[in-house]
Amino acid sequence: MDTACLDEEIADLAALLGEFASEHEPPPPGLIEHMAQAAMQPNHLWEDLGLASRDELQSLMQRHFPRLKALNHANMRWKKFLYRLLCERAQVLICKSPHCETCDDQALCFGPE
Repeated sequence: MDTACLDEEIADLAALLGEFASEHEPPPPGLIEHMAQAAMQPNHLWEDLGLASRDELQSLMQRHFPRLKALNHANMRWKKFLYRLLCERAQVLICKSPHCETCDDQALCFGPE
């Protein structure tokens, strides 16, 4: 992926996170950008953020992005969930099925980390 596309992708993710940032307990400076850049890395988001567990990421999301956390009510893996939101907004179908409940890849999106 070229640098311009990567920068645009990071900016899109940062904008999405910023849109859902808590007004009550906003993310500390730099966290949104750090999360967007970490989403470009190959591991689970909690790992790429340097957190000890997915539970720590869940707590971070609840504290700083509670509306986004509430949208992920089925507990989809965070990178998949964020990209699913971005793609839905762009009206780009990325899933094999319109509903996760009927998709053959459900274990890839919701399986243990």
